[in-house]
Amino acid sequence: MTKASLLTPYNSEALQLKNRVAMAPLTRRRATNNHIPTNMMRIHYGQRASAGLIIAEATNISPQGTGYMNSPGIYTGDQVEAWKPITREVHKKGGVIFLQLWHVGRVSHPLLQPDRQLPVSASAIKANGLIGTPEGQKEMVVPRALETSEISGVVEDYKNAALNAMEAGFDGVEIHSANGYLLDQFLHSGSNIRTDEYGGSIENRAKFLMEVAGEICSAIGPEKTGIRLSPSGISKDMFDLNPVELFDFVIAKLNDFDLAFLHILEPLVELKPKEKYSKFLKVVTPHFRKVFKGTLITNCGFSFDSGNKVISDGDADMVAFGKLFISNPDLVEKFATGAVLTPWDESTFYKGGEKGYIR
Repeated sequence: MTKASLLTPYNSEALQLKNRVAMAPLTRRRATNNHIPTNMMRIHYGQRASAGLIIAEATNISPQGTGYMNSPGIYTGDQVEAWKPITREVHKKGGVIFLQLWHVGRVSHPLLQPDRQLPVSASAIKANGLIGTPEGQKEMVVPRALETSEISGVVEDYKNAALNAMEAGFDGVEIHSANGYLLDQFLHSGSNIRTDEYGGSIENRAKFLMEVAGEICSAIGPEKTGIRLSPSGISKDMFDLNPVELFDFVIAKLNDFDLAFLHILEPLVELKPKEKYSKFLKVVTPHFRKVFKGTLITNCGFSFDSGNKVISDGDADMVAFGKLFISNPDLVEKFATGAVLTPWDESTFYKGGEKGYIR
């Protein structure tokens, strides 16, 4: 193993990248109150264009899909136009940038929804926890289960968002099906107790994701389409009775799409209590490397050395870094020179100003 593992180019049929360092999507809430990207975001992404691949932050596909104030959208003309200077800035500096498409599902609140409607989910099962609203922190509510007849409309929202991303100049999109948001809520037995064709068996629970992937691949091309999954993710009350069986099926099925990449997360938080999560994998990347046939990006908790190792061991093709990119816009350059990394300041993650974001 050499230090060059992360720093060598990566080439596939879909991707021609200058290195194997990906910038993970980071929800930083620097958009306007109307979810329009800002000039500050142009500077932010331009500063990080030395990454082999930037996966831009989770971006709302519709008003219904929104759960966080000042998160950007990709469903209006104004939003599309505001993204264009950002993609141009990244391309001018030789970067490649995909946009993560997001519907939060139940991780929202009526104060964040059109006409103060209930958030939607796979089933009417509440996620525990607070969420920021224009009236302060509020407890999340019991969502409304999407009607079977409504699901095709949400699939259409995903497709339109992907087409809008292409118009905005992105090189591709990542479908966010991780971390307890809508598509993830449909996958897991703990949040999906439906009795229609989108519930029950693993195949049925995966149907929504497969429909979204199929529509987006048809609309913009599979070579411009990636997917993010969290096979051992338990944040936002995610749980499944047979998580390995679930994601073995899902990931094997995704091989049919010839995607640009699959982006998987190692566990974000400790899997405890141990008894509840005894069936969850503590380390997911080596297991699912054997299942997925295409480009694999791994994420969560990697350093330069451990990132090099996961690549040199053949368990992943790229490594995505999140918090390290927050405080080190020149992360790739620092990796190359061995420079000391700047620690992140968590108090600036969601504050909305320039500090901790572009300076």
